[in-house]
Amino acid sequence: QVQVTESGGGLVEAGGSLRLSCTVSGLIWNDYALGWFRQAPGEEREGISCISWSGLATYYADSVKGRFTISRDDAQKTLYLQMDNLKPEDTAKYYCAVPRAYYSGGHCALESDADLLHRGQGTQVTVSS
Repeated sequence: QVQVTESGGGLVEAGGSLRLSCTVSGLIWNDYALGWFRQAPGEEREGISCISWSGLATYYADSVKGRFTISRDDAQKTLYLQMDNLKPEDTAKYYCAVPRAYYSGGHCALESDADLLHRGQGTQVTVSS
């Protein structure tokens, strides 16, 4: 059984940083691309970052490009999202996911649950102004 568990969310002031972690068990880690999406109340889901199975290709949404960094530790089977220079508009629940499809250039589809093989329950990030 696959388990996806996020951690690391919290309350931070604008301009601050957080690092989210995601552990994935129950699948062959190196076979899959991984990603992060977020959703704020009343807002549409936003796929914000993907990383290839090798870790060599990454994708970032324009809204987080230059501020967030995705990485994976294959030994620990852990996915990370380093979030710097946080803004109030980054406030959302952040989810780790294993996408069904990965595209060349690093992009993966995260826009709906139909796009996902697995996802976690999310971790809340709140950025105060």
